[in-house]
Amino acid sequence: MSVRIRMKRMGRKHRPFYRICIMDRQRARDGKAIEEVGFYDTSVKDKAKRVSLNMERIDYWLSVGAQPSEKVNALIQKVRKGKFGVAAEPPPMQAPKAPEPEPTPEPAAEESAEATGSAEGETAEAEADAAAEEGGE
Repeated sequence: MSVRIRMKRMGRKHRPFYRICIMDRQRARDGKAIEEVGFYDTSVKDKAKRVSLNMERIDYWLSVGAQPSEKVNALIQKVRKGKFGVAAEPPPMQAPKAPEPEPTPEPAAEESAEATGSAEGETAEAEADAAAEEGGE
């Protein structure tokens, strides 16, 4: 008889609850278990409280040759190390940045007015010079 440590699904639809069980390998997933050694509840918010295992019994079954499934093995390692992970806190809230004032179109209009004004002034000076020359002949 090959023995496995695996999860038996309980609970209702869309709200799973698992019992960690010692089972014969050929039994159905939700079939009769040899022994139940813990549970895993996915709906608990605190990750450290999702899993409860009887480590003494698990160590015993591992010593007599029981093989844990991949998921149960990961849970056992997390319980032994105490590393369940913690949800990262969001960054502190900051006040939104004030939009930078856009340059007003007035300085651009003044610059263009100066450019056109100087051009007009140049033409006026040229006309005055031309009139002076004609009158000076």
